[in-house]
Amino acid sequence: MEKEIPQTQCAIQLVGPDKLELNTKKEVYAPGPHQMIGKIDAVGLCFSDLKLLKQFDGHVRKSEVVSGIDTSILEELPSYQPGNNPTVPGHEVFCTIVSSGDEVSRHKPGEKVLVQTDYRWLKTADSNSAFGYNIEGGLQEYVLMDERVIVDPNLDESFLLPVEKDLSSSSIALVEPWACVECSYVTEERNTILMNSRLLVVADSDRVIEGLEESLSSEGGPASITTCYPDQGQGKALENLGVTPELTDSVAGLADEAFDDIVYFGSNKETIEVLNDKLAANGIINIVLGGETIGEDVSVGVGRTHYGMTRWIGTAGTDAAESYRNIPETGEARIGDNALIVGAAGPMGQMHTIRLVSSGIENLSIIGTDFDNDRLASLGEKVNSLAEERGVSLSLVNPQETPLEEKFSYFAIMAPVGAVVAQAIKDSAEGALINIFAGIPASVKQEIDLDTYIANRCFMFGTSGSRLSDMKVVLQKVLSGQLNTDRSVDAVSGMAGAIDGIRAVEARSLAGKIIVYPQLKELPLTPLSELADKYPTVAEKLDAGIWTNEAEKELLQVAAL
Repeated sequence: MEKEIPQTQCAIQLVGPDKLELNTKKEVYAPGPHQMIGKIDAVGLCFSDLKLLKQFDGHVRKSEVVSGIDTSILEELPSYQPGNNPTVPGHEVFCTIVSSGDEVSRHKPGEKVLVQTDYRWLKTADSNSAFGYNIEGGLQEYVLMDERVIVDPNLDESFLLPVEKDLSSSSIALVEPWACVECSYVTEERNTILMNSRLLVVADSDRVIEGLEESLSSEGGPASITTCYPDQGQGKALENLGVTPELTDSVAGLADEAFDDIVYFGSNKETIEVLNDKLAANGIINIVLGGETIGEDVSVGVGRTHYGMTRWIGTAGTDAAESYRNIPETGEARIGDNALIVGAAGPMGQMHTIRLVSSGIENLSIIGTDFDNDRLASLGEKVNSLAEERGVSLSLVNPQETPLEEKFSYFAIMAPVGAVVAQAIKDSAEGALINIFAGIPASVKQEIDLDTYIANRCFMFGTSGSRLSDMKVVLQKVLSGQLNTDRSVDAVSGMAGAIDGIRAVEARSLAGKIIVYPQLKELPLTPLSELADKYPTVAEKLDAGIWTNEAEKELLQVAAL
Protein backbone atom coordinates (compact mmCIF):
# COMPACT_ATOMS: atom_id res chain seq x y z
CA MET A 1 0.00 0.00 0.00
CA GLU A 2 1.36 3.42 -0.97
CA LYS A 3 2.10 5.79 1.90
CA GLU A 4 1.24 9.48 2.03
CA ILE A 5 4.21 11.42 0.67
CA PRO A 6 4.90 15.08 1.51
CA GLN A 7 5.28 17.69 -1.17
CA THR A 8 8.61 18.97 0.18
CA GLN A 9 11.55 17.43 2.01
CA CYS A 10 14.99 17.97 3.52
CA ALA A 11 17.87 17.42 1.12
CA ILE A 12 21.59 18.11 0.85
CA GLN A 13 22.25 19.80 -2.48
CA LEU A 14 25.55 20.44 -4.20
CA VAL A 15 24.99 23.76 -5.98
CA GLY A 16 28.53 24.54 -7.11
CA PRO A 17 32.16 23.54 -6.53
CA ASP A 18 32.56 22.95 -2.78
CA LYS A 19 29.13 24.50 -2.12
CA LEU A 20 26.76 22.30 -0.11
CA GLU A 21 23.37 23.50 1.09
CA LEU A 22 20.72 22.00 3.36
CA ASN A 23 17.45 22.63 1.54
CA THR A 24 14.50 22.10 3.90
CA LYS A 25 11.93 22.75 1.18
CA LYS A 26 13.15 20.70 -1.78
CA GLU A 27 10.35 19.41 -3.96
CA VAL A 28 9.39 15.74 -3.77
CA TYR A 29 8.82 14.89 -7.42
CA ALA A 30 5.62 13.05 -8.35
CA PRO A 31 6.33 9.81 -10.23
CA GLY A 32 5.44 9.42 -13.88
CA PRO A 33 4.14 6.17 -15.40
CA HIS A 34 7.60 4.52 -15.47
CA GLN A 35 8.92 6.10 -12.30
CA MET A 36 8.97 5.33 -8.58
CA ILE A 37 9.73 7.09 -5.33
CA GLY A 38 12.14 5.59 -2.84
CA LYS A 39 12.09 6.66 0.80
CA ILE A 40 15.74 6.71 1.91
CA ASP A 41 16.34 4.44 4.91
CA ALA A 42 20.10 4.96 5.16
CA VAL A 43 22.95 6.41 3.11
CA GLY A 44 26.69 6.11 3.68
CA LEU A 45 29.12 8.96 3.05
CA CYS A 46 32.01 8.18 0.75
CA PHE A 47 35.38 9.71 -0.10
CA SER A 48 34.25 9.65 -3.74
CA ASP A 49 31.63 12.24 -2.81
CA LEU A 50 34.52 14.66 -2.29
CA LYS A 51 35.62 14.34 -5.90
CA LEU A 52 32.16 15.45 -7.01
CA LEU A 53 32.16 18.13 -4.32
CA LYS A 54 35.36 19.69 -5.60
CA GLN A 55 34.84 19.23 -9.34
CA PHE A 56 31.05 19.68 -9.56
CA ASP A 57 30.17 20.07 -13.26
CA GLY A 58 33.77 19.21 -14.15
CA HIS A 59 33.33 15.67 -12.84
CA VAL A 60 33.13 13.12 -15.66
CA ARG A 61 29.94 11.60 -14.20
CA LYS A 62 28.17 14.96 -13.78
CA SER A 63 28.10 15.72 -17.51
CA GLU A 64 25.23 14.92 -19.83
CA VAL A 65 24.41 11.39 -20.97
CA VAL A 66 25.36 11.10 -24.64
CA SER A 67 24.29 7.53 -25.45
CA GLY A 68 22.63 4.40 -24.13
CA ILE A 69 19.08 5.70 -23.70
CA ASP A 70 16.39 7.69 -25.49
CA THR A 71 16.98 11.29 -24.43
CA SER A 72 13.24 11.83 -24.05
CA ILE A 73 13.30 9.48 -21.03
CA LEU A 74 15.83 11.71 -19.30
CA GLU A 75 13.82 14.80 -20.20
CA GLU A 76 10.90 13.25 -18.30
CA LEU A 77 13.06 12.62 -15.22
CA PRO A 78 13.38 15.74 -13.02
CA SER A 79 16.00 14.01 -10.84
CA TYR A 80 18.34 13.98 -13.86
CA GLN A 81 20.52 17.03 -13.17
CA PRO A 82 23.62 17.10 -15.39
CA GLY A 83 26.11 19.91 -15.89
CA ASN A 84 25.90 22.90 -13.56
CA ASN A 85 22.45 22.02 -12.23
CA PRO A 86 22.27 21.44 -8.46
CA THR A 87 22.37 17.75 -7.59
CA VAL A 88 21.96 15.56 -4.51
CA PRO A 89 25.02 13.44 -3.68
CA GLY A 90 24.99 10.10 -1.90
CA HIS A 91 25.40 6.76 -3.65
CA GLU A 92 25.59 4.22 -0.78
CA VAL A 93 21.84 3.80 -0.44
CA PHE A 94 19.17 1.51 0.99
CA CYS A 95 15.59 2.63 0.45
CA THR A 96 11.94 1.55 0.48
CA ILE A 97 9.75 1.93 -2.61
CA VAL A 98 6.74 3.96 -1.45
CA SER A 99 5.08 4.91 -4.74
CA SER A 100 5.26 3.79 -8.37
CA GLY A 101 3.73 4.58 -11.73
CA ASP A 102 1.34 2.27 -13.58
CA GLU A 103 4.01 1.12 -16.05
CA VAL A 104 6.57 0.05 -13.43
CA SER A 105 6.77 -3.76 -13.64
CA ARG A 106 9.80 -4.90 -11.64
CA HIS A 107 9.22 -3.19 -8.30
CA LYS A 108 6.26 -2.34 -6.10
CA PRO A 109 5.52 -0.17 -3.07
CA GLY A 110 6.69 -1.69 0.20
CA GLU A 111 9.72 -3.33 -1.35
CA LYS A 112 13.08 -2.57 0.30
CA VAL A 113 15.95 -2.30 -2.16
CA LEU A 114 19.71 -1.85 -2.26
CA VAL A 115 20.76 0.64 -4.94
CA GLN A 116 23.52 -0.18 -7.43
CA THR A 117 24.54 3.21 -8.73
CA ASP A 118 26.98 2.76 -11.61
CA TYR A 119 25.04 2.97 -14.88
CA ARG A 120 27.87 1.91 -17.17
CA TRP A 121 25.69 1.63 -20.28
CA LEU A 122 24.65 5.31 -20.01
CA LYS A 123 27.74 6.99 -21.42
CA THR A 124 28.82 10.54 -20.69
CA ALA A 125 31.54 12.21 -22.73
CA ASP A 126 34.37 10.71 -20.67
CA SER A 127 32.72 8.18 -18.33
CA ASN A 128 29.17 7.09 -17.53
CA SER A 129 26.11 8.24 -15.63
CA ALA A 130 25.70 7.44 -11.94
CA PHE A 131 23.16 7.79 -9.15
CA GLY A 132 24.37 10.54 -6.85
CA TYR A 133 26.13 12.38 -9.67
CA ASN A 134 24.17 13.53 -12.74
CA ILE A 135 21.13 11.72 -11.32
CA GLU A 136 20.13 12.80 -7.82
CA GLY A 137 21.26 10.49 -5.03
CA GLY A 138 20.39 9.54 -1.49
CA LEU A 139 21.11 12.53 0.77
CA GLN A 140 17.43 13.42 0.83
CA GLU A 141 14.30 11.92 2.32
CA TYR A 142 12.81 10.78 -0.99
CA VAL A 143 14.37 10.04 -4.37
CA LEU A 144 12.76 9.70 -7.79
CA MET A 145 13.95 6.83 -10.00
CA ASP A 146 12.93 5.68 -13.49
CA GLU A 147 12.72 1.98 -14.28
CA ARG A 148 13.90 2.62 -17.82
CA VAL A 149 17.10 4.14 -16.40
CA ILE A 150 17.91 1.60 -13.69
CA VAL A 151 17.55 -1.57 -15.80
CA ASP A 152 20.76 -2.66 -17.53
CA PRO A 153 19.74 -3.49 -21.13
CA ASN A 154 22.71 -5.84 -21.52
CA LEU A 155 21.89 -7.93 -18.44
CA ASP A 156 18.13 -7.25 -18.41
CA GLU A 157 18.50 -6.77 -14.67
CA SER A 158 17.34 -3.99 -12.39
CA PHE A 159 19.95 -2.09 -10.44
CA LEU A 160 17.65 -2.19 -7.41
CA LEU A 161 18.28 -5.39 -5.43
CA PRO A 162 15.38 -6.47 -3.16
CA VAL A 163 16.29 -7.28 0.46
CA GLU A 164 13.76 -9.09 2.64
CA LYS A 165 15.80 -10.08 5.70
CA ASP A 166 15.48 -7.91 8.84
CA LEU A 167 18.97 -6.43 9.03
CA SER A 168 20.05 -2.89 9.82
CA SER A 169 19.55 -0.40 7.00
CA SER A 170 23.15 0.68 7.51
CA SER A 171 24.51 -2.82 6.88
CA ILE A 172 22.67 -2.99 3.55
CA ALA A 173 23.59 0.55 2.45
CA LEU A 174 27.24 -0.31 3.11
CA VAL A 175 27.10 -3.20 0.65
CA GLU A 176 27.82 -0.59 -2.06
CA PRO A 177 31.29 0.48 -0.84
CA TRP A 178 32.05 -3.07 0.24
CA ALA A 179 31.23 -4.16 -3.32
CA CYS A 180 33.99 -1.84 -4.55
CA VAL A 181 36.35 -3.63 -2.17
CA GLU A 182 35.07 -7.02 -3.34
CA CYS A 183 35.53 -6.04 -6.98
CA SER A 184 39.24 -5.45 -6.39
CA TYR A 185 39.66 -9.05 -5.21
CA VAL A 186 37.43 -10.98 -7.61
CA THR A 187 37.79 -9.24 -10.98
CA GLU A 188 39.11 -11.77 -13.49
CA GLU A 189 42.43 -10.91 -15.09
CA ARG A 190 43.28 -11.47 -18.74
CA ASN A 191 46.26 -13.81 -19.23
CA THR A 192 46.67 -13.84 -23.01
CA ILE A 193 47.10 -11.38 -25.83
CA LEU A 194 43.62 -9.96 -26.39
CA MET A 195 41.64 -11.30 -29.33
CA ASN A 196 41.27 -8.64 -32.04
CA SER A 197 43.71 -6.47 -30.15
CA ARG A 198 46.08 -3.82 -31.36
CA LEU A 199 49.44 -5.49 -30.66
CA LEU A 200 52.76 -3.66 -30.53
CA VAL A 201 55.97 -5.73 -30.60
CA VAL A 202 59.29 -3.99 -29.95
CA ALA A 203 62.72 -5.64 -29.83
CA ASP A 204 66.23 -4.38 -29.19
CA SER A 205 69.08 -5.40 -31.47
CA ASP A 206 70.15 -9.06 -31.26
CA ARG A 207 67.07 -9.99 -29.24
CA VAL A 208 65.10 -13.08 -30.29
CA ILE A 209 61.32 -12.62 -30.40
CA GLU A 210 59.91 -15.67 -28.67
CA GLY A 211 56.61 -16.87 -27.22
CA LEU A 212 54.10 -14.63 -29.01
CA GLU A 213 52.18 -17.42 -30.71
CA GLU A 214 51.90 -19.25 -27.38
CA SER A 215 50.56 -16.04 -25.79
CA LEU A 216 47.54 -15.74 -28.10
CA SER A 217 44.01 -16.23 -26.88
CA SER A 218 42.32 -19.50 -27.84
CA GLU A 219 39.51 -17.31 -29.20
CA GLY A 220 41.72 -15.70 -31.81
CA GLY A 221 44.71 -13.52 -32.55
CA PRO A 222 45.25 -9.77 -32.77
CA ALA A 223 43.51 -7.58 -35.33
CA SER A 224 46.68 -5.61 -36.08
CA ILE A 225 50.38 -5.84 -35.30
CA THR A 226 52.78 -2.92 -35.26
CA THR A 227 56.48 -3.77 -34.93
CA CYS A 228 59.70 -1.95 -34.26
CA TYR A 229 63.05 -3.76 -34.40
CA PRO A 230 66.41 -3.12 -36.12
CA ASP A 231 67.07 -6.52 -37.68
CA GLN A 232 64.83 -7.84 -40.45
CA GLY A 233 65.35 -11.42 -39.32
CA GLN A 234 63.72 -10.69 -35.97
CA GLY A 235 60.33 -10.53 -37.66
CA LYS A 236 60.30 -14.20 -38.61
CA ALA A 237 58.64 -15.06 -35.27
CA LEU A 238 55.61 -12.99 -36.29
CA GLU A 239 54.79 -14.97 -39.44
CA ASN A 240 52.34 -17.36 -37.76
CA LEU A 241 50.22 -14.76 -35.96
CA GLY A 242 47.70 -14.45 -38.79
CA VAL A 243 48.26 -10.73 -39.44
CA THR A 244 50.79 -8.95 -41.63
CA PRO A 245 52.82 -6.70 -39.32
CA GLU A 246 53.30 -3.02 -40.02
CA LEU A 247 56.90 -1.97 -39.35
CA THR A 248 57.70 1.42 -37.84
CA ASP A 249 61.10 3.04 -37.39
CA SER A 250 60.34 4.62 -34.02
CA VAL A 251 57.83 3.93 -31.24
CA ALA A 252 57.99 7.55 -30.08
CA GLY A 253 55.92 8.68 -33.06
CA LEU A 254 53.10 6.21 -32.43
CA ALA A 255 49.82 7.43 -30.97
CA ASP A 256 49.48 7.39 -27.19
CA GLU A 257 47.15 4.88 -25.52
CA ALA A 258 46.76 3.06 -28.84
CA PHE A 259 47.76 -0.55 -28.04
CA ASP A 260 45.97 -3.26 -26.06
CA ASP A 261 49.10 -5.39 -25.74
CA ILE A 262 52.72 -4.28 -25.85
CA VAL A 263 55.53 -6.84 -25.78
CA TYR A 264 59.04 -5.47 -25.44
CA PHE A 265 62.07 -7.70 -25.85
CA GLY A 266 64.72 -5.55 -24.23
CA SER A 267 65.86 -3.70 -21.12
CA ASN A 268 66.24 -0.05 -22.04
CA LYS A 269 64.74 2.38 -19.50
CA GLU A 270 63.94 5.11 -22.03
CA THR A 271 62.19 2.67 -24.38
CA ILE A 272 60.02 1.30 -21.55
CA GLU A 273 59.02 4.82 -20.50
CA VAL A 274 57.97 5.66 -24.05
CA LEU A 275 55.99 2.42 -24.29
CA ASN A 276 54.22 3.27 -21.04
CA ASP A 277 52.39 6.09 -22.84
CA LYS A 278 51.35 3.87 -25.75
CA LEU A 279 49.35 1.43 -23.59
CA ALA A 280 45.57 1.67 -23.93
CA ALA A 281 43.07 1.33 -21.08
CA ASN A 282 42.75 -2.31 -19.98
CA GLY A 283 46.02 -3.02 -21.76
CA ILE A 284 48.96 -5.23 -20.75
CA ILE A 285 52.63 -4.36 -21.19
CA ASN A 286 55.04 -7.32 -21.11
CA ILE A 287 58.75 -6.70 -20.52
CA VAL A 288 60.90 -9.65 -21.66
CA LEU A 289 64.37 -9.00 -20.23
CA GLY A 290 66.11 -12.01 -21.80
CA GLY A 291 68.60 -12.43 -18.96
CA GLU A 292 69.48 -8.73 -18.81
CA THR A 293 68.53 -6.07 -16.26
CA ILE A 294 67.35 -2.50 -16.64
CA GLY A 295 69.74 -1.34 -13.95
CA GLU A 296 67.75 1.71 -12.81
CA ASP A 297 64.25 2.66 -11.76
CA VAL A 298 61.65 3.21 -14.47
CA SER A 299 58.82 5.77 -14.53
CA VAL A 300 55.58 3.81 -14.71
CA GLY A 301 51.97 5.04 -14.88
CA VAL A 302 50.79 3.60 -11.57
CA GLY A 303 47.69 5.83 -11.57
CA ARG A 304 46.37 4.20 -14.71
CA THR A 305 46.66 0.78 -13.05
CA HIS A 306 43.66 1.80 -10.93
CA TYR A 307 41.61 4.03 -13.21
CA GLY A 308 42.68 2.58 -16.57
CA MET A 309 43.08 -1.02 -15.39
CA THR A 310 46.44 -1.27 -17.16
CA ARG A 311 48.71 -4.15 -16.17
CA TRP A 312 52.49 -4.66 -16.08
CA ILE A 313 54.04 -8.12 -16.42
CA GLY A 314 57.47 -9.42 -17.30
CA THR A 315 60.00 -12.22 -17.26
CA ALA A 316 63.72 -12.38 -16.63
CA GLY A 317 63.86 -15.04 -19.36
CA THR A 318 63.31 -14.95 -23.11
CA ASP A 319 59.78 -16.38 -23.46
CA ALA A 320 56.98 -13.77 -23.60
CA ALA A 321 54.38 -16.46 -22.85
CA GLU A 322 55.90 -17.06 -19.42
CA SER A 323 54.86 -13.57 -18.31
CA TYR A 324 51.25 -14.14 -19.34
CA ARG A 325 51.20 -17.52 -17.58
CA ASN A 326 52.20 -15.83 -14.31
CA ILE A 327 49.14 -13.56 -14.28
CA PRO A 328 46.81 -14.63 -11.44
CA GLU A 329 43.21 -15.56 -12.18
CA THR A 330 41.97 -12.79 -9.86
CA GLY A 331 43.36 -10.43 -7.24
CA GLU A 332 42.19 -12.63 -4.37
CA ALA A 333 44.51 -13.31 -1.46
CA ARG A 334 45.84 -16.88 -1.32
CA ILE A 335 46.42 -19.57 1.27
CA GLY A 336 49.44 -18.68 3.39
CA ASP A 337 49.72 -15.07 2.18
CA ASN A 338 51.51 -12.56 4.38
CA ALA A 339 49.39 -9.48 3.70
CA LEU A 340 50.11 -5.80 4.33
CA ILE A 341 47.24 -3.29 4.31
CA VAL A 342 48.66 0.22 3.97
CA GLY A 343 46.25 2.73 5.49
CA ALA A 344 44.26 0.03 7.25
CA ALA A 345 42.58 2.28 9.82
CA GLY A 346 40.79 4.59 7.37
CA PRO A 347 37.21 3.87 6.20
CA MET A 348 38.17 1.78 3.17
CA GLY A 349 41.21 0.25 4.87
CA GLN A 350 38.95 -0.99 7.65
CA MET A 351 36.81 -2.71 5.03
CA HIS A 352 39.82 -4.43 3.48
CA THR A 353 40.98 -5.55 6.92
CA ILE A 354 37.58 -6.91 7.92
CA ARG A 355 37.11 -8.50 4.49
CA LEU A 356 40.42 -10.37 4.66
CA VAL A 357 39.90 -11.42 8.27
CA SER A 358 36.42 -12.71 7.33
CA SER A 359 37.55 -14.40 4.10
CA GLY A 360 38.13 -17.90 5.50
CA ILE A 361 41.48 -18.15 3.68
CA GLU A 362 43.74 -20.55 5.57
CA ASN A 363 47.05 -19.56 7.18
CA LEU A 364 46.54 -15.90 6.37
CA SER A 365 48.69 -13.36 8.23
CA ILE A 366 47.74 -9.68 8.12
CA ILE A 367 49.54 -6.52 9.18
CA GLY A 368 47.55 -3.31 9.00
CA THR A 369 49.38 0.00 9.15
CA ASP A 370 48.37 3.59 9.87
CA PHE A 371 50.16 6.68 11.19
CA ASP A 372 47.32 7.52 13.59
CA ASN A 373 47.34 5.51 16.83
CA ASP A 374 43.78 6.49 17.73
CA ARG A 375 42.52 5.22 14.39
CA LEU A 376 44.48 2.00 14.86
CA ALA A 377 42.93 1.57 18.30
CA SER A 378 39.47 2.10 16.81
CA LEU A 379 40.15 -0.53 14.16
CA GLY A 380 41.42 -2.92 16.81
CA GLU A 381 38.18 -2.61 18.77
CA LYS A 382 36.27 -3.63 15.65
CA VAL A 383 38.42 -6.44 14.34
CA ASN A 384 40.71 -7.98 16.97
CA SER A 385 38.03 -10.26 18.42
CA LEU A 386 36.94 -11.24 14.92
CA ALA A 387 40.52 -12.17 13.96
CA GLU A 388 40.84 -14.30 17.09
CA GLU A 389 37.52 -15.97 16.35
CA ARG A 390 38.53 -16.71 12.74
CA GLY A 391 42.06 -17.84 13.63
CA VAL A 392 43.75 -15.09 11.63
CA SER A 393 47.09 -13.63 12.68
CA LEU A 394 46.49 -9.86 12.79
CA SER A 395 48.83 -7.07 13.88
CA LEU A 396 48.02 -3.34 13.74
CA VAL A 397 51.15 -1.23 13.54
CA ASN A 398 52.21 2.41 13.30
CA PRO A 399 55.29 2.07 11.04
CA GLN A 400 56.62 5.42 12.26
CA GLU A 401 57.02 3.80 15.67
CA THR A 402 57.63 0.19 14.63
CA PRO A 403 59.36 -0.05 11.24
CA LEU A 404 58.51 -3.14 9.20
CA GLU A 405 61.38 -5.22 7.91
CA GLU A 406 59.68 -8.36 6.57
CA LYS A 407 58.60 -9.23 3.03
CA PHE A 408 54.96 -9.50 1.99
CA SER A 409 53.17 -11.58 -0.62
CA TYR A 410 50.02 -9.43 -0.71
CA PHE A 411 49.59 -5.67 -0.52
CA ALA A 412 46.37 -3.66 -0.29
CA ILE A 413 47.20 0.01 -0.74
CA MET A 414 44.76 2.67 0.52
CA ALA A 415 47.12 5.65 0.18
CA PRO A 416 46.84 7.43 -3.20
CA VAL A 417 50.61 7.92 -3.33
CA GLY A 418 52.87 6.47 -6.00
CA ALA A 419 55.82 6.14 -3.61
CA VAL A 420 53.83 3.62 -1.56
CA VAL A 421 53.59 1.39 -4.63
CA ALA A 422 57.34 1.70 -5.17
CA GLN A 423 57.96 0.69 -1.57
CA ALA A 424 55.65 -2.30 -1.90
CA ILE A 425 57.79 -3.60 -4.75
CA LYS A 426 60.92 -3.25 -2.61
CA ASP A 427 59.18 -5.16 0.19
CA SER A 428 57.73 -7.84 -2.08
CA ALA A 429 58.10 -11.57 -1.66
CA GLU A 430 58.08 -13.86 -4.68
CA GLY A 431 54.75 -13.84 -6.48
CA ALA A 432 53.49 -10.74 -4.64
CA LEU A 433 50.12 -9.28 -5.58
CA ILE A 434 49.86 -5.49 -5.24
CA ASN A 435 46.26 -4.26 -5.00
CA ILE A 436 46.33 -0.53 -5.80
CA PHE A 437 42.91 0.21 -4.35
CA ALA A 438 43.54 3.90 -3.72
CA GLY A 439 42.57 6.21 -6.54
CA ILE A 440 46.02 7.48 -7.47
CA PRO A 441 45.31 10.16 -10.13
CA ALA A 442 45.45 8.61 -13.58
CA SER A 443 48.19 11.00 -14.72
CA VAL A 444 50.60 10.02 -11.91
CA LYS A 445 53.80 8.19 -12.82
CA GLN A 446 56.22 6.73 -10.30
CA GLU A 447 59.82 5.57 -10.49
CA ILE A 448 59.78 1.86 -9.55
CA ASP A 449 62.33 -0.93 -9.41
CA LEU A 450 61.07 -2.87 -12.41
CA ASP A 451 63.97 -5.35 -12.15
CA THR A 452 62.79 -6.47 -8.70
CA TYR A 453 59.16 -6.37 -9.86
CA ILE A 454 59.94 -8.79 -12.69
CA ALA A 455 62.38 -10.98 -10.73
CA ASN A 456 59.79 -11.50 -7.97
CA ARG A 457 56.98 -12.04 -10.49
CA CYS A 458 54.96 -9.26 -8.88
CA PHE A 459 51.57 -8.25 -10.27
CA MET A 460 50.10 -4.77 -9.79
CA PHE A 461 46.39 -4.40 -10.34
CA GLY A 462 43.55 -2.03 -9.56
CA THR A 463 39.84 -1.57 -10.14
CA SER A 464 37.44 1.36 -9.91
CA GLY A 465 33.85 1.08 -8.72
CA SER A 466 31.90 -2.16 -8.72
CA ARG A 467 29.57 -4.26 -10.83
CA LEU A 468 26.13 -5.64 -10.06
CA SER A 469 27.71 -9.08 -9.64
CA ASP A 470 30.07 -7.75 -6.95
CA MET A 471 27.16 -6.24 -5.06
CA LYS A 472 25.28 -9.53 -5.17
CA VAL A 473 28.29 -11.39 -3.76
CA VAL A 474 28.68 -8.96 -0.85
CA LEU A 475 24.94 -8.89 -0.18
CA GLN A 476 24.91 -12.67 0.09
CA LYS A 477 27.85 -12.55 2.51
CA VAL A 478 25.94 -10.07 4.66
CA LEU A 479 22.69 -12.04 4.54
CA SER A 480 24.48 -15.28 5.44
CA GLY A 481 26.32 -13.73 8.37
CA GLN A 482 29.79 -14.25 6.88
CA LEU A 483 30.37 -10.49 6.74
CA ASN A 484 29.18 -7.78 9.11
CA THR A 485 29.49 -4.48 7.24
CA ASP A 486 28.33 -2.60 10.36
CA ARG A 487 31.78 -3.22 11.86
CA SER A 488 32.99 -0.31 9.74
CA VAL A 489 30.46 2.24 11.10
CA ASP A 490 32.06 5.02 13.15
CA ALA A 491 29.33 7.67 13.36
CA VAL A 492 25.66 8.33 12.64
CA SER A 493 23.82 11.47 11.59
CA GLY A 494 20.55 12.94 10.44
CA MET A 495 20.13 15.63 7.81
CA ALA A 496 21.24 18.36 10.23
CA GLY A 497 24.67 16.80 10.51
CA ALA A 498 25.10 15.48 6.97
CA ILE A 499 27.23 18.39 5.73
CA ASP A 500 29.38 18.11 8.85
CA GLY A 501 29.71 14.42 7.99
CA ILE A 502 30.97 15.19 4.50
CA ARG A 503 33.48 17.64 5.95
CA ALA A 504 34.59 14.96 8.45
CA VAL A 505 35.25 12.61 5.53
CA GLU A 506 37.25 15.39 3.91
CA ALA A 507 39.26 16.03 7.10
CA ARG A 508 39.65 12.28 7.75
CA SER A 509 38.66 13.01 11.35
CA LEU A 510 36.67 9.78 11.76
CA ALA A 511 38.23 6.39 11.20
CA GLY A 512 35.20 4.53 9.87
CA LYS A 513 32.04 5.05 7.88
CA ILE A 514 29.37 7.69 8.57
CA ILE A 515 25.73 6.65 8.14
CA VAL A 516 23.06 9.28 7.52
CA TYR A 517 19.40 8.59 8.35
CA PRO A 518 17.44 11.22 6.37
CA GLN A 519 14.23 10.62 8.34
CA LEU A 520 16.06 12.00 11.41
CA LYS A 521 16.08 15.64 10.36
CA GLU A 522 17.58 17.16 13.51
CA LEU A 523 20.21 14.56 14.48
CA PRO A 524 23.72 16.08 14.38
CA LEU A 525 26.83 14.16 13.40
CA THR A 526 27.37 11.78 16.33
CA PRO A 527 30.35 9.44 16.68
CA LEU A 528 29.46 6.09 18.23
CA SER A 529 31.90 6.91 21.02
CA GLU A 530 29.62 9.79 22.11
CA LEU A 531 26.35 7.86 22.14
CA ALA A 532 26.63 6.98 25.84
CA ASP A 533 26.39 10.67 26.74
CA LYS A 534 23.84 11.74 24.15
CA TYR A 535 21.68 8.64 23.60
CA PRO A 536 22.48 6.15 26.38
CA THR A 537 19.72 3.71 25.42
CA VAL A 538 21.24 3.49 21.94
CA ALA A 539 24.74 2.98 23.33
CA GLU A 540 23.45 0.08 25.43
CA LYS A 541 22.53 -1.76 22.25
CA LEU A 542 25.99 -1.56 20.69
CA ASP A 543 27.94 -4.80 20.60
CA ALA A 544 31.31 -4.01 22.22
CA GLY A 545 31.21 -0.62 20.51
CA ILE A 546 30.02 -2.00 17.14
CA TRP A 547 26.87 -0.68 15.48
CA THR A 548 23.94 -3.12 15.44
CA ASN A 549 20.44 -3.53 14.07
CA GLU A 550 19.06 -3.08 17.61
CA ALA A 551 21.02 0.15 18.10
CA GLU A 552 19.70 1.48 14.80
CA LYS A 553 16.09 0.73 15.72
CA GLU A 554 16.55 2.45 19.09
CA LEU A 555 18.13 5.50 17.44
CA LEU A 556 15.26 5.83 14.98
CA GLN A 557 12.87 5.91 17.94
CA VAL A 558 14.63 8.18 20.42
CA ALA A 559 16.22 10.63 17.95
CA ALA A 560 12.92 11.19 16.18
CA LEU A 561 11.25 12.51 19.34
